[in-house]
Amino acid sequence: MSARAQDLSDTVEGLDPQQSAAVLAPRGPVCVLAGAGTGKTRTITHRIARLVADGHVAAGQVLAVTFTARAAGEMRSRLRGLGIGEGANQVQARTFHAAALRQLRYFWPQVIGDTQWELVDRKFAIVAQAANRVGLPTNTESVRDLAGEIEWSKASLIAPEDYPAAAARMRREPPADAGKVADVYAAYESVKVRGDTMLLDFDDLLLHTAGALEEHVAVAQEFRDRYRCFVVDEYQDVTPLQQRVLDAWLGDRDDLTVVGDANQTIYSFTGASPRYLLDFSRRFPDASVVRLERDYRSTPEVVSLANRVIGAARGRIAGTRLQLIGQRPPGPEPTFVEFDDEPAEAAAVARSVKKLIDSGVPAAEIAVLYRINAQSEAHEQALTELGIPFQVRGGEGFFTRPEVRQAVGALRQTASREDLPDGADRGAALVTLVRAVLVPLGLTDTEPAGAQAREKWASLTALVALTEDLLADQPDLDLAGLLRDLAARAEARHPPTVQGVTLASLHAAKGLEWDAVFLVGLTDGTLPIQHALGDKSTPPDEAAVEEERRLLYVGVTRAREHLQLSWALSRTAGGRRSRRRSRFLLDLVPENSPASRIAAPVAQKKRPRCRVCGKQLLGTAATMLGRCEGCPSNLDAAVFDSLKAWRLEKAKELKVPAYVVFSDTTLTAIAEQQPRDDRALVAIPGIGAKKLERFGADVLAVVRGENPLGTGQPSLIEDA
Repeated sequence: MSARAQDLSDTVEGLDPQQSAAVLAPRGPVCVLAGAGTGKTRTITHRIARLVADGHVAAGQVLAVTFTARAAGEMRSRLRGLGIGEGANQVQARTFHAAALRQLRYFWPQVIGDTQWELVDRKFAIVAQAANRVGLPTNTESVRDLAGEIEWSKASLIAPEDYPAAAARMRREPPADAGKVADVYAAYESVKVRGDTMLLDFDDLLLHTAGALEEHVAVAQEFRDRYRCFVVDEYQDVTPLQQRVLDAWLGDRDDLTVVGDANQTIYSFTGASPRYLLDFSRRFPDASVVRLERDYRSTPEVVSLANRVIGAARGRIAGTRLQLIGQRPPGPEPTFVEFDDEPAEAAAVARSVKKLIDSGVPAAEIAVLYRINAQSEAHEQALTELGIPFQVRGGEGFFTRPEVRQAVGALRQTASREDLPDGADRGAALVTLVRAVLVPLGLTDTEPAGAQAREKWASLTALVALTEDLLADQPDLDLAGLLRDLAARAEARHPPTVQGVTLASLHAAKGLEWDAVFLVGLTDGTLPIQHALGDKSTPPDEAAVEEERRLLYVGVTRAREHLQLSWALSRTAGGRRSRRRSRFLLDLVPENSPASRIAAPVAQKKRPRCRVCGKQLLGTAATMLGRCEGCPSNLDAAVFDSLKAWRLEKAKELKVPAYVVFSDTTLTAIAEQQPRDDRALVAIPGIGAKKLERFGADVLAVVRGENPLGTGQPSLIEDA
């Protein structure tokens, strides 16, 4: 074997067929659709090594772009282990901003000249100054929300004057009047110019880098001579601004490999858009497209649930969904648990965590994931009570959050007042007093607009709920007693930052994985979040609801082996059980689960058994198919295709979506069982008297190989 052939062989050793196809794809545009746990980093690094070994590109001419410094570091580390020698250190693996910063420092004198610039690490003070000019509040939450709108606008290539129209079109929730936000944005850009020095934020790095390459031929030529091959990870999360930079890097070339999964798009609120991934083949018609669907992270049971979560998705993004195939040995089934209230949920989760740790699962391999940071309070307390160490990732512990510290400070100030009426701080009046103290800090009856304002509101609401919980146990509790309890809780929550259970929001969990994952608080209004669902005056934002579904999908795919999904019907102990489980859990909870509202006692109802292996069937899909989802299928593909063709025509005739006639699962069951009469047909779950009356004769005709539509076209079975 020649040295070159040996190098090529080494770059695909140990890879599965789809990974190998991505690694060995010819030069030019390549799109790798990589599901969760399918080894995308391994595939990327092997492709880079193959391109270098093949002599297509020198290692120093490769620029690989990731979205976190951690991912970039992991890529560089893996490249060093692939046997490409010193070339591994020459490959540039950086974030978009790190790459732009390096390039801008080099090209700035040619492009701008003697004007100096400084990088702004934190824009808070500048945004506050701009807000003050416009007459908007400059409290922490307001300024953070305004900064978020400026960042979204710049990432989306939206100028200040275009912000109001764009915000309305994109259904943003501005933290103030859209025109005022635009004024703050314009003032912010003005404040950054300080005499002979320009202040640049991180988005400016990208804007100036793109501008330098677009407007200066010599700069573009020098850059493109230096870098000839580009790789972009997490391509579903690029913003219009990042895509503009990538286009400037490429010029008229097409030596580009992108990797992503549109069904893991969860950052659209920052300007991220999957459309560049979705349109890749349209832009590059000759692109090689490879789908990675073998999941090496999770057990088949977790993978099956993940497939069902995303299988219910709708819209263009859903059309690219990947059908993951679990590669690990079987493990425990995911569990679903319904609780009366949040304290009961948190306490039960903590007990389950302790049981896992006692069985040998390291605490660091366990995570509790939630939708919003304010949900962590109950779980911090429950873990603390059992002496289980934890760390809060992507946020601060509840009692260290600025709004909670401020609230506790305000309550202390109130307690020191000498003019406080007798009894105003005791018993039932305590909750009223706490609410009154927190109203000036941001507590309102309804959830406010703006992400930071909502997070603050949620924390203050959680503080009121905690007061109510304590009062339920101590009816005579007064403000001094409440403050002592809060201080004790805050003091107890100083866990070590290593080897502890991870508490994190679903957004902060992206890119991470654990042996055991608890997804908590899965109720409508939390996941999906309330502002996506709309209200009496605002219709639901379907795109936002679908992103919430993808957030649940990301959460499920974080688990390697153990997975529990839970929700509570009431916020406080003994409270009104008015909440409902998340709509995303419909059809996911097995009918025999204690959490299933349609579960029947075994003595009253016999569970159907698999016609292949004889085991009891669990779940709606398995029941409809008449077999375990993992058992072999005897699907007649020709009958299935004919049924789909018939369904399409029938749906057009009735002017309804195809699934209204029959679902794909029902058609699969028919094509497998091939009923020959009405009795056999209605024995298939999902086919009742009404559907038998409307469609029964047609379905039986299709099964017999006839064409029931009378269109003059032969059936697909006859074609076969």
